[in-house]
Amino acid sequence: MRIREFDSSDAECLVEILRQNGQYSRAEVEGPAAMERFALCDAALFLVAVEGGRPMGFLRAVYDGSRAIVHLLSVHPACHSRGIGSDLLAAAQTELRRRGAPSLSVTVTEESAGFWEKQGFSRLPVFLMLKEF
Repeated sequence: MRIREFDSSDAECLVEILRQNGQYSRAEVEGPAAMERFALCDAALFLVAVEGGRPMGFLRAVYDGSRAIVHLLSVHPACHSRGIGSDLLAAAQTELRRRGAPSLSVTVTEESAGFWEKQGFSRLPVFLMLKEF
């Protein structure tokens, strides 16, 4: 497995991974055009795990000069428990640390919290809120 930066040719495979994981609900946020926009942001980190020439998982994070946050981590269901998510996270942490990030936060679901706790993250007494435009 190899971890590299996102390429626009990855988008359809990544959408399929999101769909299979039940993480695809809003094309304007998770779809190919959104992936392209995200990849163009200077603050963005968009890593893809590739095996046999095909994307098997990805991670999207941002470091704004003050805070770093992982917004999305998704691994193909057939590849769960193979360390791909952990490898993507390790690569992201290395790059975010290189950029100067003092810490890393993540938005999680109740179902995924155990994975993040195993990676050394702890729960905070905050809530994620949303306002749609």
